[in-house]
Amino acid sequence: MDDDGKTRAVRVQRWCARLAILAAAAAVVLLVASGLGGLAMVLLVLAGTVVTAAALWWALTRRGPVRMLAVLLAVAAPLTVVWLQVRSGVLWVLVLCLALGALAAWAGWEALALDVRRKGRPAVAARRAARPFLIMNPRSGGGKVERFGLKEKAERAGARVFLLDPEHPSDVAAVARKAVADGADLLGVAGGDGTQALVAGVAAERGVPFMVVPAGTRNHFALDLGLDRDDPPRALDALTDGVDLTVDLGTVGDRVFVNNASFGAYALVVQSDAYRDDKVGTALQLFPDVLTHRAGPRLTVRAARTTIASPQAVLVSNNPYRAGDLASVARRDRLDRGVLGIVSVTVESAAQAAGLLRGERSPGFTALTADEVVVEADAPEVQVGVDGEAVTMAVPVRCAVRPGALRVRVPRRRPGVPVARPRLNWRRLAMLALAR
Repeated sequence: MDDDGKTRAVRVQRWCARLAILAAAAAVVLLVASGLGGLAMVLLVLAGTVVTAAALWWALTRRGPVRMLAVLLAVAAPLTVVWLQVRSGVLWVLVLCLALGALAAWAGWEALALDVRRKGRPAVAARRAARPFLIMNPRSGGGKVERFGLKEKAERAGARVFLLDPEHPSDVAAVARKAVADGADLLGVAGGDGTQALVAGVAAERGVPFMVVPAGTRNHFALDLGLDRDDPPRALDALTDGVDLTVDLGTVGDRVFVNNASFGAYALVVQSDAYRDDKVGTALQLFPDVLTHRAGPRLTVRAARTTIASPQAVLVSNNPYRAGDLASVARRDRLDRGVLGIVSVTVESAAQAAGLLRGERSPGFTALTADEVVVEADAPEVQVGVDGEAVTMAVPVRCAVRPGALRVRVPRRRPGVPVARPRLNWRRLAMLALAR
């Protein structure tokens, strides 16, 4: 950016900061000017939110008539808040304050965005693979392999393709190891994150690059590598014009994961045979026992000199997920920090469920980083969801990170990972707004 461009950017930054401060101040003035009605409105909204959160907890932890009443309460609480505000004539104040708050947040994010420096992963130019080998799951993502013609396009680019047969399950890791033994100098997967993790482990073990084709349902690993999940064939450009990224791998027991390993509620639910056909129904059926510790073992998690007792849900991720950015909370900015991310939730009552509205400040919510996590339980085994795949492991279960264990080949031209939305730092905004 030249000097004129920098000057314009600074001016835009300062005016956005001023707009953020003015919009936030206007919202506060409007509330104060509305008198007791404005204060009552704020208290009413807070009360309605707390009641809704508590009702949702009861809906998840109860069955039968109590669940139905809880669902009705969760719906009725916000509708009642709106109705009371309409009756009192202050609804317009709430709407205007929300609009001003949204404007302040947008302007603040725009102002602070220039303070954020994109931390690009160093990419290394890669020599074209002579004998690439790709494993493709034709059922992943609702049939993306066939819909996008991935097999034919990969073969035209010089790759050998192994199609998984859903009727005759294959040992994917064994297929990958045999391919390397037969001379493959690159391994790739067009499928879900679970299959990718298995083959990525073999690629790291044998020292060959790994390639991701986002042909699964979610493909969080591809997303955090900066690939375009909506255009799977574009990932095949890595075969002819690729660069290498060095990333970490997570391990749980003797399994490798590229995204995360989950313990507790989610891990118990995905163990059910009915989960694949009816995810919502199975979760609603099992949650009452899982969330109240009537089913499954009680967990104890130890990491970074911290002990977490009896959490309902624990997520251990290969590098931490973004914090404070609800628009992209399931994103990781980097995959090469050499640490695990740990997020846990502990809720024992409706009051604690409502307390989760405080986010990271809630005592029931824990987020930290560590290079090792140990999960213990009051049972000899625990259920674990490894990149969405259900497994059972003997306790204690150790999770670790393998820094720089995997070379991933990606297209030279790809969307990349967008910069995380900055936290709203009002002190910094005030400094920018007052600067000349």
